[in-house]
Amino acid sequence: MTSSGAPSQFPLRVGCVDTGSNAIRFLAVEFSAAGRHTILEYERAPIRLGHQVFLRGRLDPRTMDATTQAFRSFRERFDALGVTHFRAVATSAVREARNGAQLVDRIFRDSGIRLEVITGAEEARLVHRAVASRIDLSGGQWILADLGGGSVEVSLLDDAGMLWSESHTMGSVRLLEELSQAEHEPGRFRQLLEEYVSVLRIPAPATYWTPSGFIATGGNIDELAGLAAAPEDEEGVRHLDVADLDRLLQLLTRLSYRERIARLKLREDRADVILPAATVYLRLAREAKAETILVPQVGVKEGLILDLMDTLTAEDGGEQLALTQLRQSAISLGRRFMFDEAHGLQVARLSLRLFDLLQELHGLGRRDRQLLMAAAILHDIGLFISFKRHHKHSLYLIYRSELPGLTPTENLMVANIARYHRKNHPQPHHDDYMKLSPEDRVRVDQLSAIVRLADALDSQHLQVVRDVDMQVQGLDLELELQVDGDVMLERWAVAKKKGLFEETFGYRISLRESATVTGT
Repeated sequence: MTSSGAPSQFPLRVGCVDTGSNAIRFLAVEFSAAGRHTILEYERAPIRLGHQVFLRGRLDPRTMDATTQAFRSFRERFDALGVTHFRAVATSAVREARNGAQLVDRIFRDSGIRLEVITGAEEARLVHRAVASRIDLSGGQWILADLGGGSVEVSLLDDAGMLWSESHTMGSVRLLEELSQAEHEPGRFRQLLEEYVSVLRIPAPATYWTPSGFIATGGNIDELAGLAAAPEDEEGVRHLDVADLDRLLQLLTRLSYRERIARLKLREDRADVILPAATVYLRLAREAKAETILVPQVGVKEGLILDLMDTLTAEDGGEQLALTQLRQSAISLGRRFMFDEAHGLQVARLSLRLFDLLQELHGLGRRDRQLLMAAAILHDIGLFISFKRHHKHSLYLIYRSELPGLTPTENLMVANIARYHRKNHPQPHHDDYMKLSPEDRVRVDQLSAIVRLADALDSQHLQVVRDVDMQVQGLDLELELQVDGDVMLERWAVAKKKGLFEETFGYRISLRESATVTGT
């Protein structure tokens, strides 16, 4: 994102570039107030980055040239419109391409735009933000299917955020490329498609409750809803009957690629991928036992715009917003592995309190505070696998999951911080620790030392420590605990686990407690 400081008032101009697998979308808007904006300019560049990537793993040179040229044009439009706050992201095609980093470098050199390669989880979070602006998600839990060119994210969500999300490498462009040999035989192509997508399932937690509805996003479902003349409500949400989607799929199967263009007036880069997309949507709708699909006609680009507005208008520059979003994402991941949520949140609360008290000692920044919180919430998720070596299982699960908003390096840092909440201290022969830079390893040492103390202060998993304060005298650091119950086990645990803190910071730890005073 390019920014020259958070604006103090509206109007506010922001922009984004959504670099998808089937097309690149440029959007610039002006907010007159929070939640109210007008579109200044929108452009869809029909550049299929997913072409060849999903078969050969590389972006081809001509596609890279076209993309770089498009970004030069986007930068010129941002400058002409006076848009200084923008964010550009790329999804599965660039994420999976072996030469994706080369494209990112070229774009920055030629246009000055930093293209951010985001995870599937961050993509799902942005879509959730956009969907929540069109559909009232309060009081229920919903299934969301977001289909792009390279993947489909199937999520369970409510008004607070994502409860669960699974990403499948089954996007419309990917399916087209992988089944290209049968592309010109509609009947056989449809049969292969149905066999290919038959593995798609709605995430298991959805079986425990009745969803409030089935929501679908992506350019293809917008087009399908339009072809079916699905009615649109006052919020701009189309209501597409699943039966109508089924009939439309039958029609698409009978028509050739050229007939779809001529008779249905589809763009050339939509006419080929719309059949695989319709097959995926129908499969998921039937799995969800839905009769109607809600199509809010928003996606990643709208989520980016709203996210930028939230960040730029926040009094703290968006720090609390980022912390809240990461907290919800960590909780969602923890719930996937049935973690002790009360304990995870208590350890996070105590970790953040200790981080703030020790600010002058460690000198770490806001981002480190956010990583600490995520690691503290998730430190015990390895118990899902087994108690023995659960700290290592926690590292494995976090490292191989995706927390929205984190870079791969930050995700690895969170995994390492959680791993060192118990047992051995960081060592040079620990492979996942040594993948980090020397500077990041120092940060992991400091943050994991804090998590160890916080975890020790909730050893009973009963949240008896209500607050922590600190007194420093020489090299002695005394933690003053406000408690609501017996803390003998916590004292024992701190004595056992304080070694990493004392080695890292050079201070001796001691405890003193007082009973919590309640008002009358």
